[in-house]
Amino acid sequence: MDKLKHLVVITFALSAFLAHAQNDTIRLEEIVIHSNRIQTGFNEQSVNVIVILPKDISNAPALSITDVLRYHAGMDIRQRGANGIQADPGIRGSTFDQVLILVNGIKMSDPQSGHHTMNLPIDINNVERIEIIKGPAARIYGQNAFAGAINFITKTPDKNGLSLQLTGGDYELWGGKIGGAYNGEKISHYASVSRDQSGGYKYNTDYSINNYFYQSKIKAGKGALSFMGGLTDRKFGANGFYAGENFRDQYEEVQTSLISLSYDPQSDGVWSVRPRLYWRRNKDDYIFIRSNPAYYENIHTGQTIGAEVNATHEGKLGSTGLGVDVNQIDLESNNLGERERTVATLFAEHRFTFLNDRLDATPGVQLNYYSDFGLNAFPGIDLGYTLSQSLKLFGNWGYTYRVPSFTDLYYSDPVNLGNTDLEPEKAISYELGLKLIGSRGIIGHVSYFARQGKNTIDWTRNKDTEPWQAGNISQVNMDGIETNISFLPSAFSGTKGFFEKLDINYTYIGKVNVSSGDALFSRYALENLKHQFSAGLSLNYTKWLQQSIYFRYADRVTMDDYSVVDSRISANTGKTGFFIDVTNIFDTLYKETNLVTLPGRWFKMGVSYKF
Repeated sequence: MDKLKHLVVITFALSAFLAHAQNDTIRLEEIVIHSNRIQTGFNEQSVNVIVILPKDISNAPALSITDVLRYHAGMDIRQRGANGIQADPGIRGSTFDQVLILVNGIKMSDPQSGHHTMNLPIDINNVERIEIIKGPAARIYGQNAFAGAINFITKTPDKNGLSLQLTGGDYELWGGKIGGAYNGEKISHYASVSRDQSGGYKYNTDYSINNYFYQSKIKAGKGALSFMGGLTDRKFGANGFYAGENFRDQYEEVQTSLISLSYDPQSDGVWSVRPRLYWRRNKDDYIFIRSNPAYYENIHTGQTIGAEVNATHEGKLGSTGLGVDVNQIDLESNNLGERERTVATLFAEHRFTFLNDRLDATPGVQLNYYSDFGLNAFPGIDLGYTLSQSLKLFGNWGYTYRVPSFTDLYYSDPVNLGNTDLEPEKAISYELGLKLIGSRGIIGHVSYFARQGKNTIDWTRNKDTEPWQAGNISQVNMDGIETNISFLPSAFSGTKGFFEKLDINYTYIGKVNVSSGDALFSRYALENLKHQFSAGLSLNYTKWLQQSIYFRYADRVTMDDYSVVDSRISANTGKTGFFIDVTNIFDTLYKETNLVTLPGRWFKMGVSYKF
C-alpha cells in the first residue's frame, strides 16, 4: 500500500511539473448574477464578480464547498478543521464577520458569531454554482457584506434520477451521499442525504458531518412556489481550535437548520415581485475538555426569522430594484445570556444606460434599522464603460457597515472578554478595474481596490498573559491589486482538446495603515494575506479521463509563507464517475490561522453512479 501511495505521489508531482512547464464552451454572457433585486448578466456587471461554474466545482480536488473557494482570487479561507468542518472566509483582507454568506440569496448571518456562517445545510453535490461579489456589497445585501458576499446557488435537476456516491481515504475517511430528483408537469422535488467522517489526521481532530437537504417547486399561476429546507449536524474534535495550541481536548457540536418559502413570478411583465419567508437556527455546544463537559461548556442557540419582498421594474429609463426585509434575531446562551435584535431594511437602486448601452450607472441606497444601534444608510454606485466588444472599464464606490455580534459584545471567559461599549464598524470601499470578456477564449480582470475602515472591531492584547479584549480600532486603511486570468481554448476553438482550462490568480494587499490602537497582538483584523497566488490547470487525457492540478502560495503578514499543490484525477462515463484526490502533495507543513497545523499529504477517492 505504501509503495502504491508513493507511486501515486510521483505521478501527481510529475504531472504538476509538466503542467507548469507548458471544456466545454462557457458563454458568460448567458450567466445571470442572482442578486435579490436587479438581476443582470455577467458581462453587464460593473462590480467584481467571480462565478464558479459546475465544471470548476467538479474538477476541484475538494470534498467540501469551503475547499473549492480557496482556489480563487482574493479568497482567504482560514481553516481549523479538515475538509470544511470549520472555516472562516475572508475577502481581500477582511475578517470572517465582514463577509456575508448566502444560500440562494438567503442570509446565513449568525447572531452569535461569524464563525458559524459556513455551517451550511448543503453538501458540495447540492451546489450548482457559486457567485462571489467583491467590494462594497452592503448596498445590495446589507449587514455583514462589509467586504463582499458569497452566494451558493443550489441545483434544480431537470431530469428524474437517483445518484449514489461513496468516498474513502486516509485517516479513516469515508462517506456516502444519495440524492434523487422527480420532475412532473406541475411539481418537482429534489432531496439528498450525506455523511462524511474521519478519524482525524492527528489527536482529537476526528469529525462527522451529516447533511439533509430538500427543495421543491410547484407551478402556481405564471410563476412557481419554491420551498427549501436543510440541516447540517457536525461533531468534531477541536484540538487547539480556539484557546491555543496547548489546549488539545476541546470539542464542539453544531447544528444548523434553514427553511425558506418563496414565490418566483417568472414573468416578462413590467413589474416582478418576489416575496419570501425564511428561518435559520444554529445551536453550538462547545466543550473545553471533551471527556469532562462539566469542567467548562458553552451552549448557544440562535435563530433568525424573517420576511422579505423584492421587486424589479423594467421601464424606458432602465431597471429599478426595490426591497424590504424585516427579521427578528434571538439568542439563548449560558455565557452570552438571552439577547434579541430586530432588523428592518429598505433598499432601492436604479440601473441607467447611456451612449447606446456602452455606459451604465447604478446608484442605490440601503437603509437599515437595528433595534440596538439605530438607523443607518449604505449609499453606493457602480459605473461601467464598454471600451470594445471584449473590454469593459468598471468602478464602484460604497459605504459599508457592521454591527457587533453578540460574542463581540457579551462573551466572557478566562482568556476572552467582550465589550458592551463597542461601536459598529464602518468603511468606505472603492475599486477601479478592467474586465476582459471572452476574447479568444480568455476572460479575466485586473483591478485596484481600497477600504478605509473606521471603528474596526477586533480582539487584541499586549502580551500572552492578558485576555483577548474586544475593542474598536479607530482607523484601519488597506489597499491592493488583484488580477484573474482564465484561458479556455475550447471556448475559442469550439472543440474540446487536451488543454481545457488554465486559471491564474494574484492578490496583493499593501501595508495596512492603523492610525491608532496600542495593542501589540491582533486576533483577526490585522492578519491579512499580503501576497496570494494560485494557478489551476485542467487537462483532458481522453473523452472520459481528466486531471486538474492546483498550486497555491500564501504569504500572511503574521505567519510563515507556504506553497501547496493539490490534484484530482477523475473519470466520467455518463452514469459512472470516479475520482482520486491527493491534497498537499508535497506534504507541506502550514497553518491558515495562528493556532492549527493543517493536514499533510492526504489521499482520497470516490465512486459514483447515476440510476
